[in-house]
Amino acid sequence: MPHTDQNEVLFERARAVIPGGVNSPVRAFRAVGGTPRFVKRAQGAYFWDAADKRYIDYIGSWGPMILGHGHPAVVEAVQRAVVDGFSFGAPTEREIELAEAILALVSSMEMVRLVSSGTEAAMSALRLARGATGRKYIIKFEGCYHGHADALLVKAGSGLATFGNPTSAGVPPEVVQHTLVLEYNNIAQLEEAFALHGHEIACLVIEAIAGNMNFVRASAEFAGRCRELCTQNGALLVFDEVMTGFRVGARGAQGVLGITPDLTVLGKVIGGGMPLAAFGGPRAIMEQLAPLGPVYQAGTLSGNPVATACGLATLKEVSKPGFYDALSKKTRTLVDGLKAAAAAEGVPFSADSEGGMFGFFLLDALPQNYTAVMKSDGTKFNTLFHGLLDRGVYIAPALYEAGFVSAAHSDDDIAATIDAARQIFATL
Repeated sequence: MPHTDQNEVLFERARAVIPGGVNSPVRAFRAVGGTPRFVKRAQGAYFWDAADKRYIDYIGSWGPMILGHGHPAVVEAVQRAVVDGFSFGAPTEREIELAEAILALVSSMEMVRLVSSGTEAAMSALRLARGATGRKYIIKFEGCYHGHADALLVKAGSGLATFGNPTSAGVPPEVVQHTLVLEYNNIAQLEEAFALHGHEIACLVIEAIAGNMNFVRASAEFAGRCRELCTQNGALLVFDEVMTGFRVGARGAQGVLGITPDLTVLGKVIGGGMPLAAFGGPRAIMEQLAPLGPVYQAGTLSGNPVATACGLATLKEVSKPGFYDALSKKTRTLVDGLKAAAAAEGVPFSADSEGGMFGFFLLDALPQNYTAVMKSDGTKFNTLFHGLLDRGVYIAPALYEAGFVSAAHSDDDIAATIDAARQIFATL
C-alpha cells in the first residue's frame, strides 16, 4: 500500500538520492526511530511539516532562530540585500558593520574573521592557535562538539597519557595523535594533562556551556582553572561559542562565567539562520592570519552579503534593552514547568537553562560530564519525544542535544508544551 503521509513519501525519495535521506545525520531520527518531519514552512515559534501539521519548534534550526522564524525586520533586511546581489567574492561595507557589531558586544575580541560555518570557524581557530604558539597539541573534552574537522572528531583514549582515538571512519589515527581528550569538569585530570604536556599545548578548546551532550555547564572552578593553566603554560584558551554566542546572553558563555578567552568561535545566532560563522580574538593573534601573517585561511563565500544582512538585523534585535531578561524568563518558565510536571508523576527528571538555551535529563540530578549523561534513560526519552511530536511539540530528535526557546514563543506555547509533557510523564 502506498504511503499516505507526505513526510514518508519525501523520506523515501530522499533516501534514494541522499545518504540516509538527510544532509546532517541527526535529522534522520535514527536515535529515536520513526519518520523525520520535512518542513514546508515556518513562522514565529512554529513550523508546518509536509502533511501540514503544525509544531511548536524548540530546535530553531539548532539555535540560530532566536527571534523565531520570519521576523519582519530580518526578512526585510534580507530582501533588500538580495536585490543588490547574492555574492561578489569581494569586500562589502556590510562585512565591516557586522564585524564592528560583534566586537562591540564581545569585549574579548579585537578583530574577527567571518566564515560560513561553525566547523570552518573552529577548524580555523585551532590552526591559528597552533600557528601563533608554534605548538602541536590541543586539549578538548569528551562530549564537546566543535564541528567535524578531522582533528576534533576524537573520543577519549584509554588513559590520560594517551591521546585520543578517532570517532569517525576516514580519520587516520596519526591525524588525532596530537589531540588530548579529557573529562569535562574534571580538574584533577586537567591539572595532570598540563603537568605532562603543558609546554607542548597550543590550545584548550571548550564549550563552556556544552550543548552537544545536552545542556551541561562547566563549573566556575573548572572554567577558571582552564584559564589559569592556559595562562601559566602559554597555551591559548579557545571558547567555542557557536551555540552559546548571543544565545545564553549578550556576551555568551564567557559573559556568564566572567572569563576572558584568547580566541572565540561564533556561529548560529550571528547569521540569523543564514550560513555564517566567525572566530576572533586579540589583534596580535588575529594578525597572524593571511594576508598579514603566515596562517592561511580563506573562503569564497565568507562574509556573504545576504548572510551578513541577516546576521546584522538579528544582532540589532537581540541588542535591544530587556531582550535577554524576557527570553531567560520564558525559558525558565518552560524548564520549571517540565520539572514540576515530572515530579508530580514521579519521573526522574533534571533540567537547566541559560538565556534561550535549555536541556533536560531523565535523571535525578544534573550530570557533570559525558559519562554521567550517558546514564540517561534512552527508551523513556524516545517515548517522551514521540509523545510530544504526536501532540505538536518538536524537540531535538536525540537525547544528547540542547533545546532552544525563541522570543516568538508565547506563554500559551510554553503552557501547551508543559501540558503535553505532563500527559506523557503520566505514562512513564
